[in-house]
Amino acid sequence: MTVSKWDLLDQAYEALRAVTGGVTADALRAPTPCDQWNVGQVLQHAAGDQLAYAGRLTGGPGPAQDPFAPTGTLAGSPAELLEPALAAAAEAFSGVEPGAAEVAVPLPPFTLPAETAVAAAALDAAVHAWDIAVATGQDSPLNPALAAALRPAAQALAEPLRGFAYAPELSPGPDPDTDPAGSLLAFLGRRPDWTPPAP
Repeated sequence: MTVSKWDLLDQAYEALRAVTGGVTADALRAPTPCDQWNVGQVLQHAAGDQLAYAGRLTGGPGPAQDPFAPTGTLAGSPAELLEPALAAAAEAFSGVEPGAAEVAVPLPPFTLPAETAVAAAALDAAVHAWDIAVATGQDSPLNPALAAALRPAAQALAEPLRGFAYAPELSPGPDPDTDPAGSLLAFLGRRPDWTPPAP
């Protein structure tokens, strides 16, 4: 097994892995903070995004399914969908040298400095972990330290991708000093106080 150089990515992947382990078959159809997507669709999207990073980094294949058009129908368990994607992306990122000026990524501008590229993949995984957690009644894995560490990547990436990968910022959002997670979520267009709609 390859030893990771990227603690932030490890933390985000562990967050996504942990909440995915708490997803039951019945929960796959539950609504999420991602407008019009259920838990199964968010899982497919999150896995597809990581496969897209792996494909860009290695020149290999990306996701077989468009991450922005997930069906929500899983062929196996949530973990069977997620684990190969995380393994492929972790292996790909293990070959990225800290300090590299240009690293291939699957989102505009398609190259980023190494630390920003890694943080972008971590941001994606961690925020989707939060989506799944709040949709399924689990504790949020987006702790203050992780949220604060991801904030610079969000600020570097969000504005050029508003309306595509990120929704408009919710303003005013929580204070980043007192609520780093809530502030990050609001910056990315998610309501930090989102709760599942009444049945």
